[in-house]
Amino acid sequence: MVTRPIGVLALQGAYARHQAVLDRLGQASRRVRTPSDLEGLQGLIIPGGESTTLSRLLDANGLWQPLREFARHHGVMGTCAGLIMMAETVDDSRVTPLGLLPLAVVRNHYGRQVHSFRTRVDLALPEPRPFEAVFIRAPRISRHAPELEVLGRLGEDPILVRTGNHLGLSFHPELTTDPAVHRFWIDHCLAPARACA
Repeated sequence: MVTRPIGVLALQGAYARHQAVLDRLGQASRRVRTPSDLEGLQGLIIPGGESTTLSRLLDANGLWQPLREFARHHGVMGTCAGLIMMAETVDDSRVTPLGLLPLAVVRNHYGRQVHSFRTRVDLALPEPRPFEAVFIRAPRISRHAPELEVLGRLGEDPILVRTGNHLGLSFHPELTTDPAVHRFWIDHCLAPARACA
């Protein structure tokens, strides 16, 4: 585990569930609601929620530019709406993405709340392993740069991608009992002794 705390953006969404996973892994965490909360963190998780609302809240809390600056030197993991916020391009003009991942997303591609589902997928963490992925109003990665590393797919669609120490997911790993995705991000992207290719 990394020694400094990991931040969890706590403006909306299941941030407490992400903190519970980090607790199970023995990893210290801190809720982030203001720019000063980013100080001293090793990385940041942007949880799911509603991306148009999250975009407004980032602006209202003065976090948009500080998050962009933080991500230049620290790892960020985004799940569902967090992935949308990390994208370069979003199919909704109400969302102002952070541009941390070289990809475009389509909001709510997998259906509305009532269409939520769980399915088993194979993820490279780093070796291929099964994972029960939870999809809730999930975004689809519609295109991505060739250098983006795809670590998991649902059919032909990428659902877990990485570039350097940033990780983006279409699904909600915090809603399962399996901490493998969080552990992979911490051990292979954030740990100071590990190189993030």
